[in-house]
Amino acid sequence: MPVDTHYARSGDLRIAYQVIGQGPFDLVFVPGFISNLDLYWDEPNMACFLSRLSAFSRLILFDKRGTGLSDRLGNLPTLEERMDDVRAVMDAVGSTKAALFGISEGGAMSMLFAATYPERTQALILYGTYADFHTWVLPRDRFETFLDKIDRSWGQGESLAAFAPTRVADERFRQWWARFERLSASPSSVITLMRMNSQIDVRHILPSIRIPTLILHRAGDTRVNVEGGRYLAANIPGAKYVEFPGIDHLLWANDASPVADEIEEFLTGTHGESEPDRVLATVLFTDIVDSTGKAEKMGDRSWRTLLDQHDRIVRDKIGQFKGREIKTLGDGFLVTFDGPARAVRCAGAIVEALRVLGLQIRCGVHTGEIEMKDDDIGGIAVHIASRIAALADGHEVLVSRTVRDLVAGSNLHLEDRGAFPLKGLSEPMPLFAAAGSQRP
Repeated sequence: MPVDTHYARSGDLRIAYQVIGQGPFDLVFVPGFISNLDLYWDEPNMACFLSRLSAFSRLILFDKRGTGLSDRLGNLPTLEERMDDVRAVMDAVGSTKAALFGISEGGAMSMLFAATYPERTQALILYGTYADFHTWVLPRDRFETFLDKIDRSWGQGESLAAFAPTRVADERFRQWWARFERLSASPSSVITLMRMNSQIDVRHILPSIRIPTLILHRAGDTRVNVEGGRYLAANIPGAKYVEFPGIDHLLWANDASPVADEIEEFLTGTHGESEPDRVLATVLFTDIVDSTGKAEKMGDRSWRTLLDQHDRIVRDKIGQFKGREIKTLGDGFLVTFDGPARAVRCAGAIVEALRVLGLQIRCGVHTGEIEMKDDDIGGIAVHIASRIAALADGHEVLVSRTVRDLVAGSNLHLEDRGAFPLKGLSEPMPLFAAAGSQRP
């Protein structure tokens, strides 16, 4: 069926998208690590499945940056940049709130989006996905061998054995899959994407997902172990879990109507309109080292002038990195971000910019669930970020392990500082220092 392809601007890139159906709610299809919108409609099973979804929703399809019909400019896409792409596509089609349907690798970004933007997420559906790559997809000792195989045979359909073993003998399907490989991403792009995907670990954010969630998995999935789906179901509050027979990881390798049935039943019974008061966010605390001593030495008037300069510089950097200032804390700031990489880069930029004023700044960054309190925030994540900042040295940005795990592929270099006891936590928390300042 002919479907028009459009482009949404996400920063400097263009993201290809399609919209079909006129259902009462929006459903955003978040593909796995490769996709190609045009080729979807050349495969009968896939076309049938998408048409079925569009029968009860307004279905929004897109190719993630670096794949398919979307731009391949720029560096490796981080999870938060991919969230930007979803928001850009939703904005382009006038969607204020949608259900997200994350497939395989697309599930990690979908989970992060749902926890970060619950006000824009009606429901979350996950198929064949996972929270940690090396635990449920490929162990570390098999990863390089898999990449070598991709390097030798990408574009010939050889990976079909890993994604849909029941279709290996089907020559028509194999030829379509080989074309799908070639037109979705080049061999070097695929290897780069796989290396980024191998760093995905979103286990820490699962308890922060507070929207209706449906998890679907095939019992014998040869690509993503079924225990990965069961883990998600056990750790996302209130999640519904449905297990199907079969060994294919590729959703539409065979008849996908049972999956469509579950999705339709789940979504058409969803009625959650209340605004959430808890969301996932990255919290940044900044603090001037020895501010009291500096104020006494300089005198009130000079110190106030310096502090005003400090505030202007910090606010400029917060705006540059798309942060949200919550409040000032005398000689520091409390800021939230929708992505951890932006928060770390912002902190580094603040530290460097304030060197010219002779000020030593320490920063603490943590990602977790926060409580929204009118114009303020609260919760254990806020306290953790504050305590991490207190442990930092001058000119240092300290981050939690959760942040380290979520900035995979962002080119941030984080040095292990060891584990530290933090008040309110039963076990010491591993902390990492951002090496040098980073540019946006």
